Amino acid sequence: MSVTFRPACREDVPVIVAMLADDPIAAAREGDPSDETYLTAFQAIDADPRQELVVAEVDGEVVGTMQLTFIPGLSRRGGERALVEAVRVAASARGMGLGRAMMRWAIDRARERGCRMVQLTSDRARADAHRFYTSLGFVDSHVGFKLSL
Repeated sequence: MSVTFRPACREDVPVIVAMLADDPIAAAREGDPSDETYLTAFQAIDADPRQELVVAEVDGEVVGTMQLTFIPGLSRRGGERALVEAVRVAASARGMGLGRAMMRWAIDRARERGCRMVQLTSDRARADAHRFYTSLGFVDSHVGFKLSL
């Protein structure tokens, strides 16, 4: 399988939103992929140099997505960290190693940028994802908290 990674473009937004919604945990919080609010959000992400919304393509078809956020900070000797969010693989492409390729790409991208750490959060209900991230070398070292507004 040959995977290509590229920045997402406006035309990718409905496919990305559909992948986000094709998930039992996230389905309830997503809406119509053609909703203008997604395009507004995409424009904000696209305009921000610390954000990278990425798609993975196989044979010209978008089959994966993730968002990288680069966070400057004083801790870790002023090191930047990469936050990986919204990792999704299309149902048609699951089980082919695409998620592993995507995460390796994200880690390499963080290194390229000079980040000192890659971090992510994962819903407690995603036991398979936790095993996957552990297999990549991630350590379950912190407790995360969120407040929906």
